[in-house]
Amino acid sequence: MKKSTKKAVAGAGLAAAAVAAAAGAYFLYGTKEGKKTRKKIASWALKAKGEVLEKLEQAKTTSEASYKKAVSEVMAKYKKLKREHGPEVDAVARELHSYWNHLKKHLK
Repeated sequence: MKKSTKKAVAGAGLAAAAVAAAAGAYFLYGTKEGKKTRKKIASWALKAKGEVLEKLEQAKTTSEASYKKAVSEVMAKYKKLKREHGPEVDAVARELHSYWNHLKKHLK
């Protein structure tokens, strides 16, 4: 790989990591319901959000499509695992999808 390509890949990785960090903070602290959410959140939901963050850190690009794909993949897994919590899984998925508008501000 050329030096400039390596720098571009490293820069993209840093951008993805920054967005992932911002997403993590926003998931638990950025909303008005954050305090209530932190108290009520099930351990599986927190783990799912962590998995979304990991996918963002591993992504080569950070775009709305890659973010929503990461959310959809993780939440599909939890939908299968947590059948008895179906409505909660759907609510967490909607919540995660709604964060994109906030997160894209951190990309600029």
